[in-house]
Amino acid sequence: MVTEPETTALSTDLGALVDRARRLATPGRRRLLGIVGEPGAGKSTLASAIVNALAPDAVLIPMDGFHLAQVELDRLGARDRKGAIDTFDVGGLVSLLRRLHVADEPVVHAPAFHRDIEEAIAGSIPVPRSVPLVVVEGNYLLVDDGPWAQVRGLLAESWYVELDEATRLERLIARHMAFGRDRAAAEAHARGSDQRNAELIATTRRRADLTVAVAVRAGSDHPGN
Repeated sequence: MVTEPETTALSTDLGALVDRARRLATPGRRRLLGIVGEPGAGKSTLASAIVNALAPDAVLIPMDGFHLAQVELDRLGARDRKGAIDTFDVGGLVSLLRRLHVADEPVVHAPAFHRDIEEAIAGSIPVPRSVPLVVVEGNYLLVDDGPWAQVRGLLAESWYVELDEATRLERLIARHMAFGRDRAAAEAHARGSDQRNAELIATTRRRADLTVAVAVRAGSDHPGN
């Protein structure tokens, strides 16, 4: 029988979420916290808030650092599907998470994705062995199929961020427009490949330890992630 995860509200309980993450950040012991959500739900915003609150005892590792390079997407004919589950280097992600989990190296360097050039750059994020909490943020961390299934076992805890669908889509469209698409192209991408990705991600919600239901405050227009 599948047990539904707990639910809390980010708008009022950020402090409680920080406290929960702080309990994972035990000095002398490395733990990984996974934060998952559909595109535009706000997982990047939450992950950054947690790490900023706990620094220097936490480091953020975005899954976006494992996007396949543009040249490889072109070779695969997958440029228009960038962000789909098969457009990530899952083997590289799992290998990095294992190294971070074991924490037997003085420092591990992770890649970071740079939207200005639409490419990941290796060695961008240093994670010293002394850092007790690594917050991993991404779409597919709870997928239980193929090599992705190895990720969940490396996470001490996982949170699923959800937002009402209309707001999530509007935030996602706004984000695409902020990076150069016109309104029509942004809507097509958000309701096309992004939506197919979101439907897959939604099936993994039951594997999370906690569901963070984002309640949007009036006047908030942050595009989220």
